[in-house]
Amino acid sequence: MRVEIWSDIACPWCYIGKARFAKGLAEFAHRDEVEVVFRSFELDPGGPKGVTAPVLEMLARKYGRTLDEARAMEEHVAASARAEGLEYRTDGRDHGNTFDIHRLLHLAAARGRQEQLLDLAFRANFAEERSVFDTEVLLALAVEAGLDEAEAREVLADDSAYADRVRADEREAAELGANAVPFFVLDRRYGISGGQPAEVFTRALEQAWAGRETVETAPDAEACEPDGACAVPQG
Repeated sequence: MRVEIWSDIACPWCYIGKARFAKGLAEFAHRDEVEVVFRSFELDPGGPKGVTAPVLEMLARKYGRTLDEARAMEEHVAASARAEGLEYRTDGRDHGNTFDIHRLLHLAAARGRQEQLLDLAFRANFAEERSVFDTEVLLALAVEAGLDEAEAREVLADDSAYADRVRADEREAAELGANAVPFFVLDRRYGISGGQPAEVFTRALEQAWAGRETVETAPDAEACEPDGACAVPQG
């Protein structure tokens, strides 16, 4: 079975959803026969390259909130992340165009190191004081993931490198009806949207394996939409 996951490094529910999926997969009897492939989805494809803004300021502007209210929104998301055993900092993060990150992830896929780089990028963005929008940070992450630094630098220096792969993923997402991420597709037959609980993923894998016609999913799973808006749990 192949599971494809569309996500963006800027999406907190993709970070959380990946962890929940991993837990759900661990409970699936045929987990060793599941191939997981990560696909590209940009939340803000029109954002200018090299321009970043603090996440809290971006949230305050987008939702018409004060910085304290934006911080409270982030704390709700942080609580969900920490419940999954993930570190999550609410201050000091920035927001920007993720196209270069996706291009580098496709290089990592070609070298068999995609998930390693994705995990490092998620951790750098949400848990550490490292900006994934900085070229040198991205190169350091690539090396940590096992990529050749010179090759990674060459890819980042050439805006066309792996650009077609990123755009192809995004076209497929649109064709499959994905309008928010994370978005999970099982064997190109079943789709699951949002950071569902682990048990939902386990049940979906079991149903897909058995060839059932439908997959039950929670209707209110949190996700991030292309305009950058991310559902925030109420507490």
